[in-house]
This record gives sequence, C-alpha cells and structure tokens, in this order.
Amino acid sequence: MNLLSIVLFLPLIGFFVVLFTPRQSKAPFYTALLATVATFLLSLGLLAPATANGAQFSSVINALWTDVPGLQIHLHLGVDGISVWLVLLTTLLLPIGVWISDSMIRERHKTFFALLLLFEFGLLGVFTALDLFVFYVFWEIALVPMYIMVGSWGRGMRGPVAVKFFVYTMLGSVLMLGSILYLHSITGTFDYVDIMSGLNSGSFTLRPAQQMVLFLGFFAAFAVKVPIFPLHTWLPNTYTQAPAPATFLLAAVMSKMGVYGLLRFSLTLTAAGAHSAARWVSVLAIIGIIYGALLALVQTNIKRLIAYSSISHLGFIVLGIFSFRQQGADGAVYQMLAHGISTGALFVLAGYLEQRRGSLEISDFGGVANVAPGLSTAFMIALLASVGLPALCNFVGEFLLLQGAALAKFSWAAWAAIGVILSAAYMLWMYQRTFLGKLNTQIGEFADLRARDWAPLLPLIALMVWLGIYTQSFLPAISSATSHLLEQTNMNNQYQVLANPVRPEVADVR
Repeated sequence: MNLLSIVLFLPLIGFFVVLFTPRQSKAPFYTALLATVATFLLSLGLLAPATANGAQFSSVINALWTDVPGLQIHLHLGVDGISVWLVLLTTLLLPIGVWISDSMIRERHKTFFALLLLFEFGLLGVFTALDLFVFYVFWEIALVPMYIMVGSWGRGMRGPVAVKFFVYTMLGSVLMLGSILYLHSITGTFDYVDIMSGLNSGSFTLRPAQQMVLFLGFFAAFAVKVPIFPLHTWLPNTYTQAPAPATFLLAAVMSKMGVYGLLRFSLTLTAAGAHSAARWVSVLAIIGIIYGALLALVQTNIKRLIAYSSISHLGFIVLGIFSFRQQGADGAVYQMLAHGISTGALFVLAGYLEQRRGSLEISDFGGVANVAPGLSTAFMIALLASVGLPALCNFVGEFLLLQGAALAKFSWAAWAAIGVILSAAYMLWMYQRTFLGKLNTQIGEFADLRARDWAPLLPLIALMVWLGIYTQSFLPAISSATSHLLEQTNMNNQYQVLANPVRPEVADVR
C-alpha cells in the first residue's frame, strides 16, 4: 500500500475508532493521540522522495473513484516540494491540538477528538489532491468539523459566529465548484496534471476572458479562507470565540488552505487571469497588512490581537505569491510554515493564560512574569518569532516576501514594510501590559507552566529556531517546486546574483 494512502486514511480510521470508544474514559484521548502521532511519524517517510524530486509529484496515488460517463473522477494524490511541508505541518500540529484539548475542553471530549481526526483527514486531502473535484470534496470535509467545534465548544456568541464562518466559506466554495465544473466542460477532465499538460502542450487553450472567469471563481474560495481584505470579517470573532484548540488549528493550519490554493491552482490553471489581477490583489494584500496591524494595535483582548496580526501576516504571503517572482513564491511557502508555528504557539500560550486567569482581556493581567517566568519566556520567544527577529522563523520568510515584492514593484515592498514595524509595536506593547510591571493584585494564584504544558511548546520553539537558522533544510525543495510552478505560468522572471562581484577597474590592477 502506498505510504501516502496510509497517512491520509489513518486519521479517518482513528475517527471511526474514537466513535466506538467509551465516552466516560480516557480512551478517546489516547486513541486520537495515538492516531495523530502515528500519522506524523509515517508522514516523515514522504519527505525524502518529495525533497529529492521537489518539482515533481511523488508518492502518487491514482485510482478511479467514479466512472460516470463524461464525469470520471480519480483519487489522484501526490506531494511535491510545496505540499509535503504543509502535510508535515498538519501532521505535526494535530497531535499538539489533541494534547491541549485534553485539558482545555471540559465537556464531550469524545466528540471533540473525533472531529479533530476528521479535520486532519480533510486537511491532508486538500494538500495532496491532484484531482480538482476530489480537492473540492476534501475542502468541504475540512470545513464541517471546524464549524461544529466553533459552534458547539465556543463561547459568547458562538452560534452566530460559527454560522457566519460557515456561510462565508460555503459561498466562496460554491463559486470555486462552478469554476471547476466550467474548466471540466472545456478540458474534459478534473485531473490537475492532465490539465496542465494540455495547457503547456497547446492541446487546448483558455481565452483571457475564460481565464478571468475561472480565476475569480477560485479566488473567491481561497480569498475567504486566507482571508484577504475585505473578506476577512469572519475571522476576528471566529478566532476569539472558538475554543483554544480550534483557534490554534484555524490559524496555524486551516488558513494555509487558501494561500496554498492560490499558489497551486490560481497561478497555474488561470495564469493570464492571475497576472491581470495581480495589481489589485497585491493592493488588497497591502491594505490587509496595514489594516490588520493597525487594528491589532488597538485591541484590548489578547486573542483578538493575535487574530488581527494573523490577517496582517497572511497579507505578506499573498503579496509574495502575486509578485510572480521566485523569491516571493519561496517566501510564501516558507512563511506558511513559519506563521503556522509561531502564531500557533501564541494561541496555545493564550489558551494557557485563559486557563489560569479566566479571561484574555489585557487589563486583567499585569506583572505575570513575576509569578510565571516560564510562561513569560515562552511567550516572548513566540512573540519575537512572530515579529520577524533574525535567527527566528518569520525573518527568513518575510525577507524573501519583501524581496519578491520589491522586484515586482518597489513601492509595494515599501508599504508592506510598514506592517513589519507595526507588528513589533503591537506585540511588544501587549507583552509589556500583560507580563511586565507590577503584579496585578487581582490575579491571585497564577501557576507557571508545568511539564505537561511544556510538552507541546518545546517542539514549536525548536522549529522556530531551526527555520530561522538552518534554512537549507527547507529551501532547496521549496525553490525547485516553486520554480517549476512559476515556469508553468510562463512568467517566471529569472534573476542572477553574482557572488563576490569584482569591479573591472579593480580587476585590472595587480
């Protein structure tokens, strides 16, 4: 059996097993943890073939699913130098989601763990699907469990918030399905590889008007999921009202579905449409960067502040993608990983704060570092990674993204750089009011991180440093895949940087 098929279906098997475990026991937790950890360990086996053949799909599955006349659908799956990292990010973070759920979810544990496994199954399908119809199916599978988790375990106005999240995503998904069906009517297939082969060989062509229609349909779904301004209005309330494990996974993994779709499908299937739209999409991304940062600056709730910061950071990724430059595409993939790890860690730590204080209002804290130095140190490391401190994960991604934007249009990079400055301002100000100064006398007993709390944080902190220092572990495979992807758009501008350039007049002097 293909390793990818085991990695994909193991969470689904775990989902059904959890459904049959005793409700009033630890069996659902241990089953979900075992399934997710096993999935992660097995997914490591996908890395070697994917990095060795970064531009080509490896671990491929291609089995006929339905054979309706004129509507053949294949379970066509594979990973390359882009998707393999997102698969590993997913399989790494899901065990962490299960682990923190055991202490942060106080009721109906069994159902919650089952939904986490179904969510992982949907995510893995999205990042590996090479049949557009199958991609759409997995896209919807990932949506349903997250909607239920927000609506059933959230707080405050969780019902309306969950409905808004679901409706926004569904409306975009319907438009994407329309584009998929329209593309099938032109090409006669749902298979991404076959469609790209046909476009590259000239077997069929898409007129500019057709490409723009298709692009807008795909863009609607991906832009909502990222989200891109002004389709972001569902995100702050959803992130704030969702239970901590759901917020962690929403920000760390689910938001990557949209940017992955833009990079994988929008840039290649509708290259002319994407190129025509690049200017206004980049402007929307820059607005999102600055707008998200400014709103984060005035937030009084820690979770809501991190939510707006996520809008700002994801705007950088979209800007890099639509720069149509190698540096921008590399930075987009790198930043997907960095953002997932750093922002995910911040939401885990926010969950710990809420557990201890019963609130996430900044005014309810103050001087936490005096009583919880471990928690304060971990939060500071994640915060510095998020703002792009050199030697931590976000610095490399943001540098490449800004470089790609500058090569496309320097003013884009100049405006986007404002977001980098603002991110340091709102994060450090929040940290100062929450952790430094005199201890808030109303806090009462405030426990520091225990060994169980450190368990999910240590691998995230290690990865923040690894991504920030040893970039060659990741970039060669990413560059190989993004270069091939950009070549398929016929708009991959090549740039050569000379090492140790020598001026002619100096070279002549001996």
